[in-house]
Amino acid sequence: MSTVADAPASAAPAEPPVVGKAPHDPRWVRPTFWVLLAATAVTYLWNLGASGYANSFYAAAVQAGTQSWKAWLFGALDAPGLITVDKPPASLWVMALSGRIFGFSSWSLLVPQALMGVASVALVYLTCRRWSGPRTALAAAALLAFMPVAALMFRFDNPDAMLVLCMVAAAYVTVRAVDAAGTKAGTWWLVAAGALVGLGFLTKQLQVMLVVPGLALVHLVVAPTTLRRRIGDLLAAGVAIVVSAGWYIALVDLWPASDRPYIGGSTDNSLLELALGYNGLGRILGSERGGPGGGGMPRGGMPGGGMSSGGMPGGGMPPGGGFGPGGGGFGGSPSPWRMLTAEFSGNASWLLPAGIVLLVAGLWVTRRAPRTDRTRGLLLLGGAWMVVHTVVFSAMSGIIHPYYTVALAPGVAITAAAGASILWRSRSSVVARAVLAVVVVGTAAWSAVILTQADSLSWLRWVVVVAGVLGAIGLLLPRLTARRLGAMAVAVLALIGTVGASTAFAAVTAATPHQGSIVSAGANSGMGFPGGGMRRAGDRSGAMRGGPEGEQTSPQLVALLQGAGTRWAAATTGAMSQASIQLAAGVPVMALGGFSGSDPAPTLAQFQEYVATGQVRYYIEGGPFGGGPGGFPTAGAAAPGGSAPDAAAPDAAAGAADRGGRAGRGVSGEIATWVTTHFTKTDVGGRTVYDLSRPLA
Repeated sequence: MSTVADAPASAAPAEPPVVGKAPHDPRWVRPTFWVLLAATAVTYLWNLGASGYANSFYAAAVQAGTQSWKAWLFGALDAPGLITVDKPPASLWVMALSGRIFGFSSWSLLVPQALMGVASVALVYLTCRRWSGPRTALAAAALLAFMPVAALMFRFDNPDAMLVLCMVAAAYVTVRAVDAAGTKAGTWWLVAAGALVGLGFLTKQLQVMLVVPGLALVHLVVAPTTLRRRIGDLLAAGVAIVVSAGWYIALVDLWPASDRPYIGGSTDNSLLELALGYNGLGRILGSERGGPGGGGMPRGGMPGGGMSSGGMPGGGMPPGGGFGPGGGGFGGSPSPWRMLTAEFSGNASWLLPAGIVLLVAGLWVTRRAPRTDRTRGLLLLGGAWMVVHTVVFSAMSGIIHPYYTVALAPGVAITAAAGASILWRSRSSVVARAVLAVVVVGTAAWSAVILTQADSLSWLRWVVVVAGVLGAIGLLLPRLTARRLGAMAVAVLALIGTVGASTAFAAVTAATPHQGSIVSAGANSGMGFPGGGMRRAGDRSGAMRGGPEGEQTSPQLVALLQGAGTRWAAATTGAMSQASIQLAAGVPVMALGGFSGSDPAPTLAQFQEYVATGQVRYYIEGGPFGGGPGGFPTAGAAAPGGSAPDAAAPDAAAGAADRGGRAGRGVSGEIATWVTTHFTKTDVGGRTVYDLSRPLA
């Protein structure tokens, strides 16, 4: 948090010079900026390969995109293109292009994510520098760079890295639009902001819209032009959002459904329905269907065995409560205090209480400033970003994971830096100094609480508390801060008290490999399904990981699949089991039912046609989120050609359902039942495999 600020500026110059060339910047600013970017790059890139393929769900889609341009275009999980991930594919496009250029590997997968993080930090600096000067800008950029959730997600292959980059870039061009308001350039800058929001929609759909209120508010309040012009420019930006996101939605809807993958996570094979349903209102109201990728799991437990009805091994629930409507997914029940709970606080909430206090205090101090005051405008930008995200995340009844808060991090960083800067400029006021002191000591105490909740770096708790108390006392002594040496000592103590713990926690996060689809900042490697922290069914000695983090796949199974010679080497229920196998074998594997096995793709008739025409060779049973043979099978599933199965089929299906509580649902359950009652099974490297070219006699 900055304790030194630039001279106030109520309005920005018409065209402030670019970074590093401003004559009013002290000489140390440019080198410090590049050192910060270098430190950020080292943090995000160091030992990056230790996380393997990170989230194998997205890694499998990236792998498919390196093998097929159609799979790349739609974000399919497999090269032939049966079904997509449950998000639009913009982030996958970047990673897959990297894989095509450099060869598919952990590094080609994750380096683009890390570079997006570095770019996000740079854009936060450029945004803040235009309106509040280099010191505030450096503080905000550093706060974002070394926030634990940033150190987590910019080293991971989820879409959140690109989402944050789109948000921060949209904020930067909005600032440029305000500076050029009233001109054609100003309109085009705002149109660019809309286009970036649209790109964010193609990354993680409606979540990007949480930044829009702040961008619109800043332009309406701060832009030095007429209200009519401001509203007109915002309408143009809205059109840009629709166009930049709508072209892809139109392409998907107009493309013949029979010639493209099924849209994973949707109920009607529609990208728009996915956006408004599962990835939209379903997240707010808790009405999602059970857990496609990055979401959660079906109510009642994990497909694939190894889970009791409660959902976690031994019958416990995941942290934070149950699933389904009102259960809050993995984030507990909706609550005003959700962001301060142990599950979320260690990710992006270190400075959240401070940010709220600094927002209120900063707005009070600048209450008499002109409407177009840029310093207050920056505070409004960060504050609206922070408040909207906090309110929405706290109110969500649907699936929410702690790592979602990486989208909150830039708002907190900008608000904290801008608010502290405003108060420091008013340090002649006893009240301003007192508020800063309260923020420092309060943040130090809150950091100690988070470290206690995380059961990590316990020795650091007392360091930050003592430093925070001493820094707060120093802030209350004007004579001490009037001297250069005293001011530097107070600044160091205040920095240790406010950001020492979060920075150390970020370092621990970056040094820890994280794998799986549910990850959180800190030393815990993950709760992945299948990837981290949980012992997986099917582990065997001498096995290969399907992706270093994924379910282990034996060399025997890999060799079998590589020799299949069919369009799909195998099929299995659920994308997580499919991803691990596909990553290990390097050949297409069909994910029946998508992420959780609940999507209606392929239908039983379609799968039977694939088998009859020799397009898929094996069916693999078991594995996390994979099911084995399908859990809730439907008695009486049809045999090839429409004939009814034999009379023993219901009993066989019931027996299959009992083996480990396997949980393919709907059509994937029908397929599993049909396979297990009509084809020969064998054991390959500890996995049950059905040869679809060898029907039972």
